[in-house]
Amino acid sequence: MNQFQTIEKAIHFIRKYEEQNPTLEEIAKFVDLSPSHFQRIFTEWAGISPKKFLQSIHLHKAKQMLNSKSMTLLDASVDLGLSGTGRLHDLFIKWEGMTPGEFKNGGKNLQISYTIKPTHFGDTLFASTEKGICSIQFTENPAQTLNELKSQFPNAIINEGSNSNQNHVIEFLCNPNLTIPEIKLHMKGTGFQFKVWEALLKIPAGNISTYGRLAESIGMPTASRAVGSAIGKNPIAYLIPCHRVIQSSGSIGDYHWNSDRKAAILSWEALHSS
Repeated sequence: MNQFQTIEKAIHFIRKYEEQNPTLEEIAKFVDLSPSHFQRIFTEWAGISPKKFLQSIHLHKAKQMLNSKSMTLLDASVDLGLSGTGRLHDLFIKWEGMTPGEFKNGGKNLQISYTIKPTHFGDTLFASTEKGICSIQFTENPAQTLNELKSQFPNAIINEGSNSNQNHVIEFLCNPNLTIPEIKLHMKGTGFQFKVWEALLKIPAGNISTYGRLAESIGMPTASRAVGSAIGKNPIAYLIPCHRVIQSSGSIGDYHWNSDRKAAILSWEALHSS
């Protein structure tokens, strides 16, 4: 089990038993580690102790505070006795939609390079064309994730390899406090999906939104369900921050790459953004 898998398993346990306020010893036992070893690797990952991290994901405590549109997850974390310990720099992202022909023909004539690397939020597949990143996917099963990429671009030439664009993103996801050069994306999607993804980019790190608010922001207040569908089709994990959208009830909600990972990312961002 790699470090993030241990962290993810611990967060699942904390979320399940948060009302019982589990102790360090109880969480460490669940992930089959000694309390001291678990405390060390958790603090290395989060930058704070498991006890303070537990405070940050007590979403039932933060729920009432977050009902205010002006209240951010960072504000809530401060009110829960936490403070930022660093800064997550916003990324400057430019994208280009694939041509209708590329979209229709399943990536015919496209050459796609991919690599799979461990990152701060778990093993991740990165794929790019000559124009930019076309896919970032967190994965527990690299072979399956690669097959999914091939099914999305059945007529493309897909080979293992990396380039400078991929390397910048890999470096960033291994240390999300880094500032990196402009990132170029090359994605396929409908006009509506691009509109939703662009709106996601406007949610700063440490902040959250809801499906309803996102629908309002694109001038379609009755399209919450369609917005949710477009978010679910997002092919670029983390850089296009679909993890920053939660349910209006305050619940974390679904996430293509596991809701426990979503909780981990949101809590990490709340602690490291300013």
